[in-house]
Amino acid sequence: MSRIGKKTIFLPASVTATIVGNTVSAQGPKGALSLVLHPRATATLSVNEGVSQIDVTVLDPDREDRAIWGTMRALIAQMVKGVSEGYVKALELNGVGFKMSMQGTTLMLSLGFSHDVTFVLPAGISAKIEANVLTISGSDAALVGKVAAEIRSQKKPEPYKGKGFRYTDEIIRRKAGKASKSE
Repeated sequence: MSRIGKKTIFLPASVTATIVGNTVSAQGPKGALSLVLHPRATATLSVNEGVSQIDVTVLDPDREDRAIWGTMRALIAQMVKGVSEGYVKALELNGVGFKMSMQGTTLMLSLGFSHDVTFVLPAGISAKIEANVLTISGSDAALVGKVAAEIRSQKKPEPYKGKGFRYTDEIIRRKAGKASKSE
């Protein structure tokens, strides 16, 4: 039995879910998302004591379906959390002369290259800049993480001075610089 898969997903009052065939859709204050389930997994929507809940089951819980079971349950729970609360990633830009600015849905980055880097934000993602911290938010957790990783890859933090993009909760292991020769 999958310990994650057999947990029930309770829907907040602000979220409504529908299940049509093998597609689960959720709508909430942060938007709408849908997920196509694996063919060996099924989801059922029920109302128990006024609270909507989703249960995920698989065809054979004793086989390899246990991994699918837990994954599908986690993806649905992630989708429900995304449409109700949303997801946020924060990147900090360190370095002398490094700048960033927003122009509509385009992020303009000055990262010490001979040219400015432009990054167009996909639909469903919003960004906010405060001093040297870029906050990326959206309802789809995978898309928020992907956008944050793509922006970070433009200028990864280097180990000597720590210049570049880093997650605010990330710790950069610093290396000692060139040691002077002592006699």
